Amino acid sequence: NSARSIIAESVLRKDGAGKFNAYSAGSQPKGEVNPFAIETLAGHHYPVEGLRSKSWDEFAVPGAPQLDFVFTVCDNAAGEACPVWPGQPVTAHWGVEDPAAVEGTDAEKRVAFATTLRYMKL
Repeated sequence: NSARSIIAESVLRKDGAGKFNAYSAGSQPKGEVNPFAIETLAGHHYPVEGLRSKSWDEFAVPGAPQLDFVFTVCDNAAGEACPVWPGQPVTAHWGVEDPAAVEGTDAEKRVAFATTLRYMKL
């Protein structure tokens, strides 16, 4: 999780302040946040402090935050693994293409990240 879930976490932190605690995680964390995600979020005045790439396994251990609502942002069409969350959380799926997978110029990558942010804000 270096891009989409990071963007979603930041958007929910700001736009859902006081209503949501947001955490991002992924099945195969990259270990670092994509620099275009940070640039895009900061450029649109979304928080970037404390964002980090992490495994969803962190939320399946004793003492982990209780998840009441889980948004998945994986792209089934691209063959990505989407998590199954046992227990009671409500789940929803945002099928968003991975901007980190975009190849091309930096300008094209910036457009992909800005598009992802726009989708997450809807």
